[in-house]
Amino acid sequence: MGSIERIMNVARRVAKWHAAGHRMVVVPSAMSGETNRLLGLAAEISDRPDGRELDMIAATGEQVSVGLLALALKQVGVDAISFAGWQVPVRTDAAHTKARISAIDGERVHRELDAGRVVVITGFQGISDSGDITTLGRGGSDTSAVAVAAGLGAEECLIFTDVDGVYTTDPRVVPEARRLPRITFEEMLEMASLGSKVLQIRSVEFAGKYKVKTRVLSSLTSPDIPIDEEAASGTLITFEEEESMEQAVISGIAFNRDEAKITVMNVPDRPGIAYQILGPVAAANIDVDMIIQNQSVNGTTDFSFTVHRNEYQRAIEVLEREVRGMIGAGEIVGDPRICKVSAVGIGMRSHVGIASLMFRTLSDEGINIQMISTSEIKISVVIEDKYMELAVRALHKAFELEESGDKIAG
Repeated sequence: MGSIERIMNVARRVAKWHAAGHRMVVVPSAMSGETNRLLGLAAEISDRPDGRELDMIAATGEQVSVGLLALALKQVGVDAISFAGWQVPVRTDAAHTKARISAIDGERVHRELDAGRVVVITGFQGISDSGDITTLGRGGSDTSAVAVAAGLGAEECLIFTDVDGVYTTDPRVVPEARRLPRITFEEMLEMASLGSKVLQIRSVEFAGKYKVKTRVLSSLTSPDIPIDEEAASGTLITFEEEESMEQAVISGIAFNRDEAKITVMNVPDRPGIAYQILGPVAAANIDVDMIIQNQSVNGTTDFSFTVHRNEYQRAIEVLEREVRGMIGAGEIVGDPRICKVSAVGIGMRSHVGIASLMFRTLSDEGINIQMISTSEIKISVVIEDKYMELAVRALHKAFELEESGDKIAG
């Protein structure tokens, strides 16, 4: 939606699917840069703008997009109608600038679809119970699209973006990275939470919760690409139980540069100490990711955890001000030059040796592991950020992700 030319291409693509007999609901984002422009105007007036008024301002970007796209569809011979979120309505809570969808009433949309029209609905926004316009936060258009698909019982939600699918890792780091034809919701959620920017976490959560098949595919292909070819392209995010997917041991290597590590030294080793450390951090609205507590020596231990790099300094200030003296801890040290690298795959449930191969690979490259975190389908390690690309390339090769097979060595 970056220009009138791109909007016309979207209209041609939608018209192609409509002509093939599909009932189409389209959820576009604002035109490129428009939301930033609108929020920038608000920032020029106030350095702490009211959330309700911010939502009134930001919501206009998507309203322009749906009107333009509906006009473009009419121009190419397709009857279309546009709706703002409040007209559907898309019901949300009252948390301005970061609202969450609670319900979608599909009756009006179904009436228009039954009349043969394409329905174009604003993404990123809805309406609260008090009648105020709300927005969902960044990436809200993806979440809106999945929510509308769930609410209407759609067969599949197609999300067109500037990449052609989900890859085994970032191709800019590993040129041999391979596009995945399909991935489970669980794996995609882990990949998104670990740094993959293909889809917002909230949209994946919504798709998984309501079992909405979601396909990520490229908006940069020709809008005239044959439907059967386009319908099979990209990456399908689906259910594990739908088909046998156990042959994929590791689906991808994810990484996140935006982490920082904090260690509280010489912490008294007693019940409740973790809460005494992390409670004030949580109260300051700082998210904690990985946590490790060392073995007690002489009644004290070291307590380490990671936070987003942007929250690093604030977290240390909270600890120095509210925690250190209260619990009688020693020095608070930190390292903002770390990163997290993770191997993700549902095959971990039924295969052994994943962790040993991962750790051996990093050891062979001379990379020291500072922290380890595991789940049923993920192993994450914290390492120095200067080794991130080396680690990703080495692990991608070790798990043979560039190959068509899914063998595990060692």
